[in-house]
Amino acid sequence: MKKIILASSSLRRKNLLEQIGLEFEIDPSNYQEDMNLKMNPRKLAEYLSLRKAQDVALRHKDSIIIAADTFCVLGKEVLGKPKTKENAKIMLQKLSGKAHSVITGFTIIDTETGKKFSKSIETKVYFKDVPEQEIDAYIATGEPLEFAGSYAIQHLGGLFVEKIEGDYFNIVGLPILPLTVELKKFGINVF
Repeated sequence: MKKIILASSSLRRKNLLEQIGLEFEIDPSNYQEDMNLKMNPRKLAEYLSLRKAQDVALRHKDSIIIAADTFCVLGKEVLGKPKTKENAKIMLQKLSGKAHSVITGFTIIDTETGKKFSKSIETKVYFKDVPEQEIDAYIATGEPLEFAGSYAIQHLGGLFVEKIEGDYFNIVGLPILPLTVELKKFGINVF
């Protein structure tokens, strides 16, 4: 069986793949993503995941590469990981009381055959009105600096979420069901 390579240092993605029993190695991509590219957000997510997968594919022969990119979209604004605590506060204030989308693009590449597939999944997330003191307390934990949109639904940031429409795992960073459906087409079966 071909080696599976996760082209990400994300602990969330690592944990999700471990939960479904995949054996894989980790080799993070060195691709420097550009969130300012003028593209439809779903196409942007697919493009960024493709570039990450292609970067890692150069280093691995006879392997299956899995790469992903996740970000939030509020209106027409793409929200990646905040660079500072101030950025995180601005993002969380923008998300407060509103619905936004979380988009994950993923790419699978078979480095032996050259076969590749990219797809994006969109999940709608509804935030409650978040008081400023809760935003400040949350930022003080340091958690927001590690996540697109400045929150982690699977941790304390989940306390801001009223409801979601769509794939929960997509928000965490890897839409497991669509990924496993596509992996089957590459000869990788979970069951």
